[in-house]
Amino acid sequence: MSRSPSRTRSTLVAAVAAAASLAVPAAPPASAAPVPAPGPHAGPARPPVKQPVATGYGGAVSTVDLDASRTALDVLKRGGNAMDAAVAASATLGVTEPYVSAIGGGGYITYYDAKKRRVYALDGREFAPERMRQDSFIDPATGKPLPFDQAVTSGLGVGVPGTLAQWDLALRRFGTRDLGALLRPAIKIADRGFVVDQEFHDQTAVNEARFRDIVPTRRLFLPGGKVPEVGSVFRNPDLADTYRQLAKRGPDWFYAGGLGREIARTVAAPPVDPAADRDVRPGLMERGDLAAYRAVVREPTHVPYRGMDVYGMPPSSSGGSTVGEALTILGNFRLDARDPVTALHYYLEASKLAYADRGRYVGDADKVDVPLDELLSAGFARERACLIKPGEAAPAPVAPGSPDGSYAPCVPPGTQTRALAFEGPQTTHLVVADKWGNVVAYTLSIEQFGGSGITVPGRGFLLNNELTDFSFQPPAPGQAPDPNLPGPHKRPRSSMSPTLVLKDGRPRLAVGTPGGSTIITTVLQILLNRIDLGMDLPAALNAPRATQRNTPFVYAEQPFIEAYGRGLAARGHRLEVFPGPPAGVIGAATGLEILRPGLVQAVAEPVRRGGGSALVVRPAR
Repeated sequence: MSRSPSRTRSTLVAAVAAAASLAVPAAPPASAAPVPAPGPHAGPARPPVKQPVATGYGGAVSTVDLDASRTALDVLKRGGNAMDAAVAASATLGVTEPYVSAIGGGGYITYYDAKKRRVYALDGREFAPERMRQDSFIDPATGKPLPFDQAVTSGLGVGVPGTLAQWDLALRRFGTRDLGALLRPAIKIADRGFVVDQEFHDQTAVNEARFRDIVPTRRLFLPGGKVPEVGSVFRNPDLADTYRQLAKRGPDWFYAGGLGREIARTVAAPPVDPAADRDVRPGLMERGDLAAYRAVVREPTHVPYRGMDVYGMPPSSSGGSTVGEALTILGNFRLDARDPVTALHYYLEASKLAYADRGRYVGDADKVDVPLDELLSAGFARERACLIKPGEAAPAPVAPGSPDGSYAPCVPPGTQTRALAFEGPQTTHLVVADKWGNVVAYTLSIEQFGGSGITVPGRGFLLNNELTDFSFQPPAPGQAPDPNLPGPHKRPRSSMSPTLVLKDGRPRLAVGTPGGSTIITTVLQILLNRIDLGMDLPAALNAPRATQRNTPFVYAEQPFIEAYGRGLAARGHRLEVFPGPPAGVIGAATGLEILRPGLVQAVAEPVRRGGGSALVVRPAR
């Protein structure tokens, strides 16, 4: 990976430095030691400091949360491998980041097995109940799709959770520790409590109105009827008890036993306060849907790029296919670090084209025919690349291509487009590497901040609203089929993109991010920054971002507009500040790079969404 000339780097560094002004302020300085609950006369505690970059040996981890990173690091220090550490960290995130990570949700893992020198993809995406149909989000009273906010806070939006089944599959196939042992740190934190930071406070405040209307959610997340204050200690004894029971009884209790019955009952009859006037619709989930759920090991997507091999998540996620297609399109162009505006122009145009194809062709490959090999083929990429003009942005939305195996040098764009579906940005990502060379990239979610807003009574966790990632309305007569319509036991299309980059068969990079449909462009831009523009990984991850998802406007962070807006506008790009949420901030990535055998650099956000936590087993001196 080449380095850029100093004059280019100075421009890029200035832009990166400007990014510090766009995100949530970092936590105030404090000891990194665990913070006990304040005594009766003590003032508020201060959240511990998180470091965004760590370089060293023996293993590394990066997450959004210091407790989760410490949990993973302790597993590595005690001889666990990367998969063990990733599961333990995600269980801890279920305590400390309950609005984005919970056993009521799902996610995707890409895993490099050092012994077999092979990449695996583990699909833990939620699926729809057996009773779900293409028109399940159509209001029978009006004949129109339900308003999105009404579908979010409902049983109808809740998919059968996949997280626990994914943990079980991951540990049976690749782990060395049992689930019970890996849940112990999270149990301790749930019992002891953690110090509320600004991010947790703000996420609760955003959800306050709907949390108040759902009785067990109000009791858990609005203690004393109030949003927890920054510096207070938040405890979740219900979740601690749920984790203890899972440690004893195993995943069958969740999918085929008593907890499954409780989940199905909660979805079918959401526990809404009788005094509330909120219309919280019942869901379609039944006990048999939980019993039928399986996490799946799939073949990852793979594309070559600049002498490296990029692996990603296949459908039901669109992450691997869309990142892979865009990179394959970009591979047709020479990108020069001395001219970042041109490189970014090609990045935005390649993203636009890949998103058009994503919307037309990608869905749950178990239920619809996805032409994945053709979408990732060099021939299709060349055909799409020929539509990109060096000095002029194509008006968006652009039409999808025809991945049919017969590719001409150039094909004029058609006229059929599909609007970008809403996909919640509230997700989380973690990366782990161990001393044996195994690497995990893991993205997990319950969709919105707070998911459906529905807490399983007495169990301490929220249920997802991932089924709102489906298209709500079937296409009109004469329109092309929509691969992302709801259906029985179908997984809604996701953008989650846990990505591994190998060089000569060995891991070099692991990266991922939350951000809904912006996940794909964030991962793409980090790879562009690192591989093509010569930034080191901390700078590549911290650089200001822009996202083009086949929409008329390019949405960007303000520092990106300040650095590149004039040059891109001259080529016809229409830039606007990203509306969020959170406003003006795109993603919250984590990543790691193998600098040389044994030496790993873990990287988290320094500022966005409160910053993240990178740790290594033995820091480099």
